Amino acid sequence: MFQPVDDLSGLRILISNDDGVNAPGIKVLERIARSLSRDVWVVAPEHEQSAAGHSLTIRRPLRVRQLSRRRFAVDGTPTDAVLLGVNHVLKGRKPDLVLSGVNRGSNLGEDVTYSGTVAAAMEATILGIPAIALSQYVNHPHPVKWATAEHWAPDIIRRVMAVGWGRNVLMNVNFPDVVHSHVCGIEVTRQGKRKLGDSIVERADPRGEPYVWIGAQRAEERTTPGTDIEAVCRGAVSVTPLCFDLTDRATMQALAPVFP
Repeated sequence: MFQPVDDLSGLRILISNDDGVNAPGIKVLERIARSLSRDVWVVAPEHEQSAAGHSLTIRRPLRVRQLSRRRFAVDGTPTDAVLLGVNHVLKGRKPDLVLSGVNRGSNLGEDVTYSGTVAAAMEATILGIPAIALSQYVNHPHPVKWATAEHWAPDIIRRVMAVGWGRNVLMNVNFPDVVHSHVCGIEVTRQGKRKLGDSIVERADPRGEPYVWIGAQRAEERTTPGTDIEAVCRGAVSVTPLCFDLTDRATMQALAPVFP
């Protein structure tokens, strides 16, 4: 169990993301983190790694580039960035909290299995550090409402940290595509159903060779009460505790007589 923390001002906070170290969302998250503590570090991918999932680079060396006193770029995945942030950059004193994001776009439903944002938080959790993934829902062509995440995130982080949670759990927070004053509440939700990749675009390159492109269209259930998707689409902030113990206990019990 990660112990509850009421005062975050003494915490060392590590920030990462999957949109890259220069993304607008990570700058928003730096401001959020600095409103909580003065000891804030950034270790993030050099370039965008969206949909990288929980991938780890093991077939080539990784380079860590120091950008400023407490900002570092890693030429790898979000998982690489957090692993190196914890065990290399901050090995003298490891972080007390990892924040990932703020992602440009939501991470709802099955998105979490592809998401590099969630994967960064997952890696921190595996390393024994409480972690929160934060994402801002976007309705194209509307501009990204970063101010909504920036307004609501500090209070949400303080409140969840005051509760504490299991050591195999991370917090997944999604902000709706409304201005901060129109947010209709903060809701604890479960994962909804949302599948990416059903839209496949087939085209030909300049040499006439065929290729396919996985589109952004999603099949999703927006009206199921209690889900992250329904809450965010209605204008609420969604807080979903994700457990990465993927074992299904009911199926284990059903299989026990088959393999005595």
